[in-house]
Amino acid sequence: MSNSLRLFFITAETWPTFRADVAVLFGKYLPRLGVYADLVTGHTPGDASRPWGGGEALLDDVSGRTVVKHFKTFLHHWRSLRRLDSARHDAIQVRDLPLPAALALRAARRRKLPFYYWMSYPMPEGQINLARARGLTEGFLKFFFPWLRGRVGLFLLYRVVLPRADHIFVQSQRMKVNLVERGIPAEIMTSVPMGVDLEEIDTESIPPAADPRLAGRRVLVYLGTLDRPRRIETLFEMLALVRKSEPTALLVLVGDTHEDAHREWLKSQSLRAGVAEHVIWTGWLPMLEGWRYVRSAEIGLSPIPRGVLLDVASPTKVPEYLALGVPVVCNDNPDQQALIEAAGAGRCVPYTAEAFAGAVVELLALPKQARAGMGARGRELVEGLRSYKRIAYDLADQYSALLRISQSPST
Repeated sequence: MSNSLRLFFITAETWPTFRADVAVLFGKYLPRLGVYADLVTGHTPGDASRPWGGGEALLDDVSGRTVVKHFKTFLHHWRSLRRLDSARHDAIQVRDLPLPAALALRAARRRKLPFYYWMSYPMPEGQINLARARGLTEGFLKFFFPWLRGRVGLFLLYRVVLPRADHIFVQSQRMKVNLVERGIPAEIMTSVPMGVDLEEIDTESIPPAADPRLAGRRVLVYLGTLDRPRRIETLFEMLALVRKSEPTALLVLVGDTHEDAHREWLKSQSLRAGVAEHVIWTGWLPMLEGWRYVRSAEIGLSPIPRGVLLDVASPTKVPEYLALGVPVVCNDNPDQQALIEAAGAGRCVPYTAEAFAGAVVELLALPKQARAGMGARGRELVEGLRSYKRIAYDLADQYSALLRISQSPST
């Protein structure tokens, strides 16, 4: 880019966040290319360790129980729109927040600024799905609040925000296709997949985890959320099958769920499958510590159950595993299937216990050199397609092109 630009960036994630497409893409790589983002969000409770590297951080205390937290967050977004300055900002961008996006769209029009929407996930549908999954078993409010947010969000997102946005950044090609089917023009959408920060993922400087529980075991690792939609319980059934031919197999779950009840349910399922003693639960770890467990593994697991919500995702796990030189067993999510097939660095099978177990046993039976070759091919592919350095260059060019369009006399 020849000229710098600055976004007014409202995001659903509080800061600091583990989301790499916020922290790494907008907080590290894009500023190097002259794309800055003044971040508008809540402050992550108890975490003041990282400054925001992308520009100014407009943070506020949004702590509290669910309803209070969402109300305080909305109030902060609404108040912060007063800071939107056409002399300072070149565009306003909202990520995954239909209601604040509707307000920001109005503010952008009043100040004659372009409005962009960043859609990493179909949030309204996700809220409705969460309400249905909970039902009334956890109380009326825990059902009604996400259901209401989802219904209001559906109307605002698809009737107000997306049809009027100057540009939409989507998570995957599948999401783009889905939105085209809803009547959104393909030419105003850009797919920005998840990537990895190869400056941080240097296999030479990331040693395997110093965990004595891994000694003498054939380690399988899952890195990511344990929330309900991921159906992690299937991995326990898989492990039971794998252990019939590989009795030293061990499953390491690096991640957690925010729902205590679901975590306990998952642990009960590991007991039911007869593998509780062969599963390690680390909880959420600092990124580097999580990667050390991946480096200790022979195979990385990436289950993304098929469905309307997750088919549009661009999972981070596969690029991370490949960047760390670890072969992958994943299922046929469109984005990760394309990566694995292009790299030849693992197996892509349906997400069933039997299919995953068969693929794991097959890879474990390969010579160590064959698995190392898969890992090397995977890292090479990530360097070319999914490093955040590469993604940032492409995105900076797109922002520059959009800015030229918005500043041309005909617009």
